[in-house]
Amino acid sequence: MDRPRLILQRYFGHTAFKPYQREVIRDLLAGRDVLAVLATGGGKSLCYQVPALIGDGVTLVVSPLIALMKDQVDDLQARGIGAEALNSSGSYTATRRILSDLDENQVQILYVSPEKAVDGDFLTLLASLPVTLIAVDEAHCIS
Repeated sequence: MDRPRLILQRYFGHTAFKPYQREVIRDLLAGRDVLAVLATGGGKSLCYQVPALIGDGVTLVVSPLIALMKDQVDDLQARGIGAEALNSSGSYTATRRILSDLDENQVQILYVSPEKAVDGDFLTLLASLPVTLIAVDEAHCIS
């Protein structure tokens, strides 16, 4: 069994990919830029979550909704995956803990708001991280 499918089964409990997920994941792992437009419920999140669990580094996910980030992080953490979110709702203490976890390579997937993604201090931090993948989870974040 190939590594992406093993991760799919181990962490997410699925035995097969939905349509187009395998192709998107294959292209991301090959280092290609990918624009994946899938219907709601089509499994877009797994397209970046599975590659994030292969190899070292941090996957940066730009997401516009704090509630969506929280749901994703809570779900990933419950599955034993190092996931965190940096946005305007985080306390100073929580932000310091996340920064420490990033420094200790304990975060595999980091969700950030579009505003955070372009903040000067965050860009400085980003330059020091081993970012292996950047995913924009909603198309309107690109603008």
